[in-house]
Amino acid sequence: MKQARRWMALAWLILTLSAGSAGAEILAMLNYETKPEQIVRKEGIAIIDVDPKSPTFGKLMADIPLPPDLVAHHIFYTHDQNKAYITALGKSILHVMDLTRFPYRLKAIQVPECVVGEDVVFSDNDKTWYLTCMGSNKVIVGDVASDRVARIIDVPKYPHGIAIHDEIDRILTTSTVRASDLGDPGEIIAVIEASTGKVLSTHKVTDKPSPAGDAPVEVAFVPRANPPVAYITNMYGGTLSAAVWDPARKDFEVRRAFDFAPHEAGVPLEMYFNKEADRLFVTTAKPGKFHIFDISGDRSRPRLLKTLPAAAGAHHVAFTKDGQYAFVQNSLLNLPGMSDGSITVIDMKAQQVVTSMDTLKNQGLNPNCIVLLPEWNEPAGH
Repeated sequence: MKQARRWMALAWLILTLSAGSAGAEILAMLNYETKPEQIVRKEGIAIIDVDPKSPTFGKLMADIPLPPDLVAHHIFYTHDQNKAYITALGKSILHVMDLTRFPYRLKAIQVPECVVGEDVVFSDNDKTWYLTCMGSNKVIVGDVASDRVARIIDVPKYPHGIAIHDEIDRILTTSTVRASDLGDPGEIIAVIEASTGKVLSTHKVTDKPSPAGDAPVEVAFVPRANPPVAYITNMYGGTLSAAVWDPARKDFEVRRAFDFAPHEAGVPLEMYFNKEADRLFVTTAKPGKFHIFDISGDRSRPRLLKTLPAAAGAHHVAFTKDGQYAFVQNSLLNLPGMSDGSITVIDMKAQQVVTSMDTLKNQGLNPNCIVLLPEWNEPAGH
């Protein structure tokens, strides 16, 4: 019976997708897990209508089960949005989903050298993927077409965030925290030559004496910036750093760019950009906020324009192609005080919160990531 219900839900998804944009809907994909207080552990990937104007707002369109001990973490699209890669904290497996075939199918890639798989990025030509492994201090390099592992790079401890800039042949990784207990926070980013996998240099993200304990977590290059600039969110430091490329030295200069503490915000996590790359969006998990920055001037000094309330654990954000909505996923690793479980819906044109989508929260579930299905999804610099 359960199998029949699952296929009925997937059939409904196919019909919904085939209808295109004729109806008022925006479909999101969210991987979820049960909240800690739930007795029976459950994981899965939910397809939910998140359009606040839709008559089916908050409706679960499909539910794809996952192993309950996988601890599925992040969902990453290739640039052409034909494939989705799903990382896992609990097993040395990277799942791949073919988004061009319905119903969606998951294929498991065994990556035994990868312990605690975190982030995935892709080369500009979409031929190569790079996976950070926070528990084994490695970056796994794979081929997008075959999904075979091509190379394994040893990097400084606890790599979490990763960004690649093909034009300068550089990869940046962050040194975050020990995966087992979130302790021993790092304080550096590593600069890697993409073509060879050689670690060329490391840079502290702070001027504080070592051990600073800032725990840099995510890193992202500003689209089309010249010279290249990458931002780093420092989870424990509560700051934003900027890494600016020096063409003469062929290396980065890293400096503090913004301090969230005076704005009563902590635990900065994810970063996104608008299409014009003159706005930066950052989430902070405690107490849960969404920040809008102006980066049209000196990119090493982002100017805060507005902060909107989200909910505890504000983490990943999905954006619509038309720039109308942003959807903030509010949960960080099931941590106390940072796992609300809701989705905050923001009208980006009005720059105000519209509503909250609580479908998973009401079922005792926490979403761990959110992306919109390709028909609606704006990559936002990812």
